Amino acid sequence: MEQRQDPIKISPYDVSWPDAFEQQRSRVEEALAPWLAGPVEHIGSTSVPGLPAKPIIDMAARVPSYGETGVIEAMAAIGWVHAPEPGDVAARKWSFCFPSIARRTHHLHVYETAASAWPRLLAFRDHLRAHPEDAAEYARLKLSLAEADPDDRPRYRAGKAPFIERLS
Repeated sequence: MEQRQDPIKISPYDVSWPDAFEQQRSRVEEALAPWLAGPVEHIGSTSVPGLPAKPIIDMAARVPSYGETGVIEAMAAIGWVHAPEPGDVAARKWSFCFPSIARRTHHLHVYETAASAWPRLLAFRDHLRAHPEDAAEYARLKLSLAEADPDDRPRYRAGKAPFIERLS
């Protein structure tokens, strides 16, 4: 499988991120229409106005069952790459990247509706949107973690986890 090539680099907020989400949201919703159990959501730091982020648009979708067939093929048909991550099966989700794993601009998480993770993603996003002081603290944490080691993604994710858990 193709490996990631991009280091963890936190960029200032870019006002084009919502448009970049919308461009792919409509394509993803059309491709996944037979399975979707709600709208495709913009999640992650790029969904929070003013928040610095890795310039990768994170998206989430829900399907009734992780056992659905055809999802991977439907995403491939619109140019998205299936990019399994550790923990996907336990989380009852699929991960996809666009346009490639190595140089992604978008990352889509497709969760089973009953999975416990997706409501927390929305709660965290909504909390940061409503509480700029927490968003600023999160930005400082992410910048510190990225500067400490821009190539250690597991360490970066683990370093953010307690903050995310506390607020979601």
